[in-house]
Amino acid sequence: MNWRPILFSACCTAALLAGGPAMAADDLLDAPEISIAAAKAGGQGFYLRGDLGYAPWTDEGDASLQLFDGDTFDFNADSSKPFSGSLGIGYQINDMVRADLTGDYFDGRFDGSGQADIPCAGEAAGTSCAGDLRASYKAVGVMANGYVDLATVAGLTPYVGAGLGVTQLRWDDVALRTDCVTGTAACSGAAPVDQAFDGETSWRLTYALMAGVSYDMTERLKLDVGYRYSKIGDGDMFARGGVDGRDDGLGRHELRAGLRFSLW
Repeated sequence: MNWRPILFSACCTAALLAGGPAMAADDLLDAPEISIAAAKAGGQGFYLRGDLGYAPWTDEGDASLQLFDGDTFDFNADSSKPFSGSLGIGYQINDMVRADLTGDYFDGRFDGSGQADIPCAGEAAGTSCAGDLRASYKAVGVMANGYVDLATVAGLTPYVGAGLGVTQLRWDDVALRTDCVTGTAACSGAAPVDQAFDGETSWRLTYALMAGVSYDMTERLKLDVGYRYSKIGDGDMFARGGVDGRDDGLGRHELRAGLRFSLW
């Protein structure tokens, strides 16, 4: 029997079997990789930040008027001007933890309406009083914030955070219009009554909760996109002539985008 063809075929088969795993290994080495690692923060150091916010949802402070005789007039509120802005400076403590101090500004308009189960001034018992309340406000706040940066995936780093601070809420002139509503008794037919009050300014405790993701645009520059809920405490709107106006605080659900620049 001629063994040469058989030996040649066996050698070729062995070579193919040995080359197959090597080719598969090369294919695996050439495959694209997605790395998952601890958050890359560029080490310790200071950074600057700037953010713009848009608040499509607000828990606007429903207002109440405390009248001299102890009765309360409640208003359901609506608002406008949902934009805000902030600037701050922060420090990257380690790869996961950072903190910053920010200054925030936003303004808005309060439009509220309500009805009290008491008669308007000069009207008979058995009637009630409807009112419209209009006012603008400006808010300047200072917040101390802390964040935890989670694992970085393909340059994206999700994070969670919380903040605590104070906000100066300044109410501009407050306009109140009241009008009689017929009940068990009829209204006199008098025209609505318009009143104007000087708005109050007060400092309010404020807290915030944040979540978002940052993207490494360069080694020092990061794009930050996230969500923030902030709540400003209640306080005075105005006070005059035995009538005290208060709001029950302002809550804001914001979509925010900004930049963070590492100084070193």
